[in-house]
Amino acid sequence: MQPDLIFETSWEVCNKVGGIYAVLSTRAASMQAEHPDRVVFFGPDFGSHSDIWFEEDKSILRSWKPCRPVRIGRWKVPGNPIAVLLRWDDLETQKNDIYAWAWQHFGVQSHAAYGDYDESSLFGYAAGQVMESLYRYVCKHSKGIPSCVVHANEWQTAFALFYVRFHCPKIGTLFTTHATGIGRSIAGNGKPLYDYFEGYHGDQMAAELGIVSKHSVEKCAAHTADCFTTVSDITARECKQLLEKEVDIVTPNGFEQGFVPKGLSFQRRRKTAQQVLLQVAEKAGVECTKDPLLVGISGRKEWKNKGIDVFLDSLQRTGELANATSRQVIAFVMIPYLDEPKCHWGKVDVVFLPYYFPIEHAENTIMESLKGMSYFDLLIGLDLTVFPSYYEPWGYTPLESVAFHVPTITTSLTGFGTWAATQGASIIDDGVEVIARTDSNYEEVAYAIAATVCRYASFTDDAVEKARKAASAIAHKADWKHFFPAYRKAYTIALTKAQSR
Repeated sequence: MQPDLIFETSWEVCNKVGGIYAVLSTRAASMQAEHPDRVVFFGPDFGSHSDIWFEEDKSILRSWKPCRPVRIGRWKVPGNPIAVLLRWDDLETQKNDIYAWAWQHFGVQSHAAYGDYDESSLFGYAAGQVMESLYRYVCKHSKGIPSCVVHANEWQTAFALFYVRFHCPKIGTLFTTHATGIGRSIAGNGKPLYDYFEGYHGDQMAAELGIVSKHSVEKCAAHTADCFTTVSDITARECKQLLEKEVDIVTPNGFEQGFVPKGLSFQRRRKTAQQVLLQVAEKAGVECTKDPLLVGISGRKEWKNKGIDVFLDSLQRTGELANATSRQVIAFVMIPYLDEPKCHWGKVDVVFLPYYFPIEHAENTIMESLKGMSYFDLLIGLDLTVFPSYYEPWGYTPLESVAFHVPTITTSLTGFGTWAATQGASIIDDGVEVIARTDSNYEEVAYAIAATVCRYASFTDDAVEKARKAASAIAHKADWKHFFPAYRKAYTIALTKAQSR
């Protein structure tokens, strides 16, 4: 059973914040190939900021009269799927009634809400309203009743799932947690997540860490959805322990090779990226030698969870081990919302770049060189990347790296790392080095990273080329064509349960 319509929503539709943007934007081409223009993504409308990734097209669904103001167009990614962007501000006055409804029908505890909970929940509720409006429009103009699934990603969109389940029970519902909120919070608060894993109780820890509402909405969505999925075996274990719900199926994250240039275009873009990175380093005060090793890390500013702390410490160890190689190492820390100071540790130069999405207006001379360039435009110029995460249910950044032929270092605590190990990757020669990481071996991880960086810096051209080809080969094994069949099974599960209603 496959759906006639797929409605999918995320806070990161046409809004690049983290890895979920990569999941959806790279999966879109595979979805469009199987369900051409029967896939509609629903995301938040942030005006000109959204327009970086969204192009309005008033000819699409022009006879549909939505229940609230929306903008309809295309997501500017491979596949160019239909996207509907919406606001939710008008629901603020109805917030208490909406929360009471969610408690009455689904058991969601919104009473302890704070921070971004309100914004996310009201967006999800508004998205559900628009989904219902579009579904009823399509039904009215179809010969039969089309089969439809609604796919909500992360707790931020759970209210869309609740709304649709209540008002349109014929629609199959899917919920994907890409990382449990409580698992991320335990890890981010310095508690040992893995050594005492079986002793943690999700509800108890949510109360202790002050995330009762976020945990509640995620847990209720997991138990309510017709099909509950997550992205790796690591997170499936978390869901069973902390959300008290086994996933119906694991849906690993793939990558769309259409993002990667080919042949001479690849070589030109790599050379341009290297030149830009060196220009930025020089403007930041680095004295660049003829052939430095360009190393990078990127992602959200989660110092422990993303392994930024151990990466920075490893650079100091790299400086201490630098007598093993005479080659200069320049490390780029591409984390949004950071300043851009440069520090010296031994023979390693570190450049901080507040960079993850395209810069349209450079505010200083250091960033001027990056204007208009995407993250991928810079990634292709790196020689090596390091993503030594402590908490990483999947790990798109290392997958993106190998897709652009850049060998990467990651850990055994990442979904991607454990998957890559099953594909035969273990050391950097294989394109991906997977370092064993636990709650208690921080120093060993830092020294292992430093040793690998120094070793890679001394590779011959032939050894580098071999590692780069191996990295690309790993990425091809993670192509969406290999992973998308899991979504077909998920759709079948959801539609089967909906049909039984």
